[in-house]
Amino acid sequence: MRTSVGRVPVGIVGAGPAGLLLSHLLHLAGIESVVLEARSREYVERRVRAGVLEQPTVDLLREVGIAERLDREGMPHHGLSLRFDAADHRIALTELTGRCITVYGQQEVVKDLIAARLAADGRIEFEVTGVALHDIDGDAPRISYVDAAGRPAELRCDVVAGCDGFHGICRPSIPAGVLTEYQHTYPFAWLGILAKTPPSHAELIYTHHERGFALHSMRSPELTRLYLQVDPDEDIADWPDERVWAELAARLAVDGEFTLHEGPLLDKGVTPMRSFVVEPMRYRRLFLAGDAAHIVPPTGAKGMNLAVADVRVLARALTALLKENRTDLAESYSDTCLRRVWRAEHFSWWMTSMLHRFGEHDAFQRRLQLSQLRYTVTSTAAATSLAENYVGLPFD
Repeated sequence: MRTSVGRVPVGIVGAGPAGLLLSHLLHLAGIESVVLEARSREYVERRVRAGVLEQPTVDLLREVGIAERLDREGMPHHGLSLRFDAADHRIALTELTGRCITVYGQQEVVKDLIAARLAADGRIEFEVTGVALHDIDGDAPRISYVDAAGRPAELRCDVVAGCDGFHGICRPSIPAGVLTEYQHTYPFAWLGILAKTPPSHAELIYTHHERGFALHSMRSPELTRLYLQVDPDEDIADWPDERVWAELAARLAVDGEFTLHEGPLLDKGVTPMRSFVVEPMRYRRLFLAGDAAHIVPPTGAKGMNLAVADVRVLARALTALLKENRTDLAESYSDTCLRRVWRAEHFSWWMTSMLHRFGEHDAFQRRLQLSQLRYTVTSTAAATSLAENYVGLPFD
């Protein structure tokens, strides 16, 4: 079968928040792109991922016209609770920083971005296979793939954006020895559930407990998202619904009034905990963004927000490169992004280290954690540091 060959300024691999938002930002700048995605549209619009948007992320989505449903259905939160010693200790995010977070599922952001791209006749190809990069050592990279109908195709590009996640094909396409990888694996994982029940608390609860960490979150007024610290090799089959609810009740217990609302489980899965950063985030005209370049443990709620920050920088760099023949922003792309990435990596590591159980018999570690927690909730300076990192540092 004959290969279909097309020409596009920017080829984007991956239709997650990074790839879709990059395509939208480029469209606003008058630059055409094509987004390639291995999964179906239904899959990417339904997969449950992050749900906390930083203030700068919300501001950007409003600025570029993607926030109509977000403003209508998103849930602004002006504080969060650190729960330990069987008590809640509220961090007043807005009072301390003047900013807030908004709870709005990543899949909802993806739906909004897909709708916006299709409304503008943007080209998103779902269910592609065999994606491969070619000629990335030069100034005219190519992407070959097989489309959803089984026809071989090729895109000739000025630039390729690798927004295809940690397990994607773009980062491994870069020649050996070019990238430096920094990584850390944590000795635990999260068992996450999505329950059809109203949230049990108005704000997020981060719980430090002798049985392990727990997190109470939500996705809407009718859907609750909850997490339990478990072993990294935990078998999901060992966690029937009754055990999940019993363990959540034990770890979220507090002196005073608190009722854990139970309901049918719509989703259940185990997520490994790791930190990962690759430097640089660019090889010639191949640029990495989002999870393709870095992973953070979800404790700090930074993953999707870092992807948004990356493509904001990348869209400006590509606009300068392709419309003005300026190379300075493209050349500084990696360094600019990595400053924010490493700040988020540290904050996520700090939150993770403060809240999780690291060993059944590590009494020294536990007392250090309790000391840090007590200091954080009683010191205005410490609480402000947590708050300003959590709501999101300004982009510029």
